Amino acid sequence: METKNRTIVHLDLDTFFVSVERLINSSLIGKPVIIGGMSERGVVAGCSYEARQFGVHSAMPMRMAKQLCGDAVFIRGDGESYSKYSKLVTEIIAESAPVYEKASIDEHYLDITGMDRFFGSLKWSHELRERIIKNTGLPISFGLSTNKTVSKIATGEAKPSGELHIPSERVKPFLFPLSIRKIPMVGKKSFRLLRSMGVSTIRTLSMIPPEMMTQVMGKNGIVIWKKANGIDPTPVVQYSERKSISTERTFEKDTTDVAALKKLLISMVEKIAFELRKKQKLTGCVTVKIRYANFDTHSLQKHLPYTSFDHVLMETALELFERLYTRRMLIRLIGVRFSHLVGGHQQLDLFEDAPEMISLYQAMDSIRLRYGRKAVQRAVGVVSDEL
Repeated sequence: METKNRTIVHLDLDTFFVSVERLINSSLIGKPVIIGGMSERGVVAGCSYEARQFGVHSAMPMRMAKQLCGDAVFIRGDGESYSKYSKLVTEIIAESAPVYEKASIDEHYLDITGMDRFFGSLKWSHELRERIIKNTGLPISFGLSTNKTVSKIATGEAKPSGELHIPSERVKPFLFPLSIRKIPMVGKKSFRLLRSMGVSTIRTLSMIPPEMMTQVMGKNGIVIWKKANGIDPTPVVQYSERKSISTERTFEKDTTDVAALKKLLISMVEKIAFELRKKQKLTGCVTVKIRYANFDTHSLQKHLPYTSFDHVLMETALELFERLYTRRMLIRLIGVRFSHLVGGHQQLDLFEDAPEMISLYQAMDSIRLRYGRKAVQRAVGVVSDEL
């Protein structure tokens, strides 16, 4: 059931990757900037508003972007810097917001319901936005409304660097004239299907009988129909750096077989990295834990640029294991955990110069989804049954 009296803010950093690059190099201000993989088969990860005027957009092949806007400044992109600034913005939000959800590297949802009793939510949101701009130098926009969907759409309309408040009585007048493209969840496929039905505005979509939406689009149809009618009961899920995905293994027989332990660690990372990608998440922190035969337990963690690539995470896990296992005593348990999770399926890995690597991961994951997780495994991580 839709709760009418919620107050939800959606904060979104404008052209985030470009804005960070401009902080580092102010000569980029005002110029068309395109960020992504630099190889022939690279993909655009982000671009400035100046580049968008030439028709450039995210996920476009770099080759095409160069044809459309040859005078742009092309940058490979630096996941480390973007992760650092993303965490800085989250820290500022965490200091003020009662409940916040980090939806991706550059966007947050805040539930500030009830704060109107103390001070106006619009004033509070405006002051938070000003604080983020002042402390980070990054442009940011927000939408304020009764639920996540309307707030997110409002942010899109407020950009660049703006604020938009849509109170409950203005939700439908605000949504109805807009294109169905503006609804989160309406991707290319859904858009084409709805257009073939003669639906182009949110108003028309809102008037379709819900049963018909279910027939045409399955259970997603009813969710999209509700969004078109300004209904979205989805809660803001409190972001916690403790939210994590992990696995551990206790051995039947304590061991000091370092080669076998490393193999097991690789296999464990491969397993939970696949889970990460399946949930369309990225991790910003890896922890490795070992427990010795005398039950002494030790762990080490390392922060890294947000990723969900096995090869990056394996390297980090093995490095932590090398630093951790110094006593050469018998080991009883080994574990690995990914925390500081955010949404953003492979968003940052578009800076890779090897699109083949992304294609390889997609191919392996589709085989695993179809035939089970163990259908494809790295040979180096295949563990014998002795451990």
